[in-house]
Amino acid sequence: MRIVSLLPAATDFVATLGLLPSLAGRTHECDWPPGALDDVPVVTSSAIDHDVLSSREISAAVGGEHRGSALYSLDAAMLAAAEPDVVLTQDLCDVCAVSYRQVSETVRALDGDIQVVSLEPRTLDGIFTCLATLGEVLGVPERAAHETRLLQERWEAVRVRVAGRPRPRVAAIEWLDPLWPAGHWVPEQIDAAGGIPLLAAAGEHTRPITWDAVAEARPDVLLLMPCGFPPERTEAELRLLTGLPGWDDIPAVHVLDGPAYFNRPGPRVVDGAEILAELFHG
Repeated sequence: MRIVSLLPAATDFVATLGLLPSLAGRTHECDWPPGALDDVPVVTSSAIDHDVLSSREISAAVGGEHRGSALYSLDAAMLAAAEPDVVLTQDLCDVCAVSYRQVSETVRALDGDIQVVSLEPRTLDGIFTCLATLGEVLGVPERAAHETRLLQERWEAVRVRVAGRPRPRVAAIEWLDPLWPAGHWVPEQIDAAGGIPLLAAAGEHTRPITWDAVAEARPDVLLLMPCGFPPERTEAELRLLTGLPGWDDIPAVHVLDGPAYFNRPGPRVVDGAEILAELFHG
């Protein structure tokens, strides 16, 4: 079976299932496991240079409020050359990957019986369900069940570790300008790690908020995890926040690796919960 992944989180799942040798194509953003994907052809590209534009400029370029349908391009020739049996994509957020519509139209134009699988988890349970679904689709249901069980055990171990400890009030931000609170599975990560999530509920697809809303929530901990930004890029834009009223009143601020542990609905969200438990209670 030949697999093309058009979603970094899906590539994480493929790796977890031990199927990287079957990966025939990937996105330009797939970066885990480190070094393991160097020889896998890249079939997507971005119309935006994230290294040059500011957060505000990137937000304006994609149209705001997650409407970036033209943000990514899919190379039809490269996809055809990969000769996939299965294409993994998503229909949750056009800013996160090639749109489902674009993928479907491109695949329909190709020869062959190609299965398109859309992954759209909004919560932790949805992430676990995706792993089980992929196990069935890719022919490794027992491996998927085993890996799901391991992830669930680690998640529960985090909860046990922090049980009974004081729970800090935690605000998580997934974009700096404009400010977006982190929703979907991130509130669950915060809760499991022994915190009280503010600004968003589990499974929620959020919208921009004001800094006043952040300050008025009175967080004990502020987590900065911009989508797609490594920590050093986030630190370079901290000046957007550090001079705002109430910034100095926040007891703890942490810059985190959003793409690795918080932005993507893949198996590493469990790592993210473990990291947060260490920050809150370590």
